[in-house]
Amino acid sequence: MELVPSINLIRTAHAGGYAIPSFCVWNGETIDLVLRTAEAMKAPVMLMSGPGEIGFFGPRDFIAMTHALGAKYDCTVAYHLDHGASIEQVDACIAAGFTSVMLDYSARPLEENIRGMQEAVRLARPRGITVEGEIGMVGRNSADAIEGSEGSALTDPEQAALFCEQTQIDIVAVSIGNAHGAYLKLPRFDFDLLARLHKRLGIPLVLHGGSGTPEADLRRAIALGIAKINVATEFIEAIKGAYLDAWRGKIWVPSTTTAAMNAGEQVLRKWIGQAGCAGAAR
Repeated sequence: MELVPSINLIRTAHAGGYAIPSFCVWNGETIDLVLRTAEAMKAPVMLMSGPGEIGFFGPRDFIAMTHALGAKYDCTVAYHLDHGASIEQVDACIAAGFTSVMLDYSARPLEENIRGMQEAVRLARPRGITVEGEIGMVGRNSADAIEGSEGSALTDPEQAALFCEQTQIDIVAVSIGNAHGAYLKLPRFDFDLLARLHKRLGIPLVLHGGSGTPEADLRRAIALGIAKINVATEFIEAIKGAYLDAWRGKIWVPSTTTAAMNAGEQVLRKWIGQAGCAGAAR
């Protein structure tokens, strides 16, 4: 396994007309599953953990597990801090060996968002670590979603241009009608807005809230500049559902874990296929 800055994968994807799926991981089993599937499908992918997952293990533990498990796989991946809540959290993940970090100040005033991102870039850039920011606010579909703002606000192209120019971030998450968590009804993306953002900003765009997006909308979004897609809810729900089914009447946990990882693998394969990155690893 080779652990690289996410921009190395994303720029190639952006130029090649596909996207990099970024999968939420929270333990050794899910890390191993993503790495194994990436190797099998010859796909460049990202592992990501946010404040909720980092509560289980520290940043150094996640990186240590990734290197230990990755030694048996031939794949190229990035490890991303998703929705970092503070500069201190970003700094800790950089020190631990994350190759990509996000500081999410999107719910704060623009000036504070810019200052925070400037500090994140100052910390990460000398070490070659990719930095993601968010402008506009990607909301939540339900109270079950732990990420994103309570409300949504579409990304304004001119405000986003100022944000990107003043921070010099590598990639930017945009709000075009997407939301975190399970969609209660099909999302309606503003593709005209996405096209304007792609033309105005000149850097790869990120789609949060990928789970549940219709494939046709996903492919259209990729054609309009989306080069990284976050997948969490769909992956988590598949694993959780398989665990619940397997636990009924059983006490042997290893067999239930196998069933859960098999269910999770189907989601990984689906998203690698829809993102168009299968076979793209070199």
